[in-house]
Amino acid sequence: MDHSHDPRDIADRLAGGPDINYLRDWIYGGIDGAVTTFAVVAGVVGAELSAGIVLILGVANLLADGFSMAASNYSGTKAENDDCTRIRQIEMRHIRAHPEGEREELRQIYRAKGFEGEELEHMVALLSRHEEVWVQTMLSEEYGLPNVQRSPFKAALATFVAFILCGAVPLLPFIAGLPASAPLAAGATGIVFFLIGAMKSKWSTQSWFYSGAETLVIGMGAAAMAYGVGVLLRGLAGGAGL
Repeated sequence: MDHSHDPRDIADRLAGGPDINYLRDWIYGGIDGAVTTFAVVAGVVGAELSAGIVLILGVANLLADGFSMAASNYSGTKAENDDCTRIRQIEMRHIRAHPEGEREELRQIYRAKGFEGEELEHMVALLSRHEEVWVQTMLSEEYGLPNVQRSPFKAALATFVAFILCGAVPLLPFIAGLPASAPLAAGATGIVFFLIGAMKSKWSTQSWFYSGAETLVIGMGAAAMAYGVGVLLRGLAGGAGL
């Protein structure tokens, strides 16, 4: 079982409130960090530039793009929360100004779910008895909004940390000055992609291997495109005598 159904355990679990998951922010940052940094590495290697250029462009991308993604995630999450607050205020005004109209909305929502007759009326009366329950029901059923709001700061932090940690992996062979740094970077980045996908499977119905392989294919596909662009630009630059 995922958790205990003992009454005391249930009470303790519910007392803490619903868990807020920042997994998507971590996965988003980790995959994008590894993809974009390795894309820079692959593009520079494809253009046959020096390891020093790889490090300069890679680190610049790692910091700038990581901060940009975190800032964007912060702004996007905050905008979602602000919109939820705005809609809550609208629903609160409607319930206070037009309670019968809002009860009719409840009635139609739950009729569509299969409730009828006395059971339906009892459901409407029960939900509209407490204003906060009424408002939250309308937010969830009419607008599809979640019951809890995610922290913009925590979402941004999860994205930034994952971006930096996973995005630094393609640069490690170049930082260490290892021979055959490009193949090592490709292999290490592939492992990161696979591990991110395998970890993601814990929260999905996919097997860890399938999820890891799927993420690996997506990430390495992006890297291959970047390498191809680097080779193409090298050819164009050579043809133009640059």
